[in-house]
Amino acid sequence: MKSKYFYGYNIVAAGFVIQALCVGMSVTYAIFFKEFQDTFGWSRATISGALSLSNLIMGAASILAGRLNDKIGPRAIFVTSGFLLGFGYLAMAFIQAPWQLFLLYGVLIGAGLSAVDVVVLSMIARWFVKRRGMLSGVIKMGTGVGQLVLPLTVTILIAAMGWRNAFIIIGITFLIILPVVALVLKRDPQGIGLLPDNGKDPDFSTASFTDQGLTLKIAIRDKQLWLINAAWFALAFCTLTIILHVVPHARDLGLSKTAAAGVLSTIGAVSMLGRPFMGIINDKIGGKRSLVIATTIMLCSLIWLQVSSEPWMLFVFASIYGFAHGSLYTLLSLIIAECFGTRSHGVLFGIVWFSGNVGGAIGPVMTGRIFDLTGSYQTAFLILIGMTAFGLFLITLLKPLQVPGR
Repeated sequence: MKSKYFYGYNIVAAGFVIQALCVGMSVTYAIFFKEFQDTFGWSRATISGALSLSNLIMGAASILAGRLNDKIGPRAIFVTSGFLLGFGYLAMAFIQAPWQLFLLYGVLIGAGLSAVDVVVLSMIARWFVKRRGMLSGVIKMGTGVGQLVLPLTVTILIAAMGWRNAFIIIGITFLIILPVVALVLKRDPQGIGLLPDNGKDPDFSTASFTDQGLTLKIAIRDKQLWLINAAWFALAFCTLTIILHVVPHARDLGLSKTAAAGVLSTIGAVSMLGRPFMGIINDKIGGKRSLVIATTIMLCSLIWLQVSSEPWMLFVFASIYGFAHGSLYTLLSLIIAECFGTRSHGVLFGIVWFSGNVGGAIGPVMTGRIFDLTGSYQTAFLILIGMTAFGLFLITLLKPLQVPGR
């Protein structure tokens, strides 16, 4: 008999919390940017470099996290992440030198963040088929909530008690919340005697797609995987650069600390619309067309940013870009499942995620270096436009495969 309440919704709720806390808190690094400059006099390239290292470690560890999730499930992974992030942020309160910033934020926190997208969205790909896009979007709304609430919250904490004490509060939060939420997580419905979408019969419309598809050995020889890798490298080069540098850019244009944090929060707020909306669109028209739409919107926003010279123009940018940003991070898991199935979804997602994080490591530090040399973001923003256009071109070449057995 079909249960009235499906355990998969617990996975959605837990994933929402993980996304809100982990991704939302990660973007607050931009809030600490000026604090590090004012306290230590470090260059923007140095501060950006720690984020770049974090992105590299996160991407490399995400391959392992995806593989472990495919094999043993998510619970132990997120308990470990909670301790890495908790102790990493606690120790950030005591940094005095750049090497400590690189070790703690770059290595420890980077490793702790590695499972946030890869493992959570791989679970959703296994628990749901019919509404996979929509529910992936709902989970990614957690990112938007975190990006809306946490930058302003951290700004208030810094103003009230200083940036070092703010890091202590953040660390304690991770040590308490993430291990507790991890107890809810389960890799797939079959592990507790259920079927995807709470299906009663194992027909394709509900279940047969789960853990069907290409093996890792076959998928890595498929050019579609490398097209997705290259496209995501280009797009993450841009998205992670914007998330880090939009706040100092806003401050350079004369915005206050709170207003600059508001630009970042606007990105998060509007992204909450893009995530479920494009998830639903994905369910209707497929991943490739949805990615083309989202990337085109991001390209338009970056062109607008290039000519933005007033505070109000930055908020317009944040609104347009936020929609595209949220859409892209929702659609990535879906296009991988669409092209390759879910048999090796975790590790394939990790491989693509790593490619993006390589781009995300290069983009922010290159942008910081360009600013240090020129005193302006103009050249860097032109590079972002070119990278987005390149990513859009690669997406148009995708020809998603039919999964064997479909």
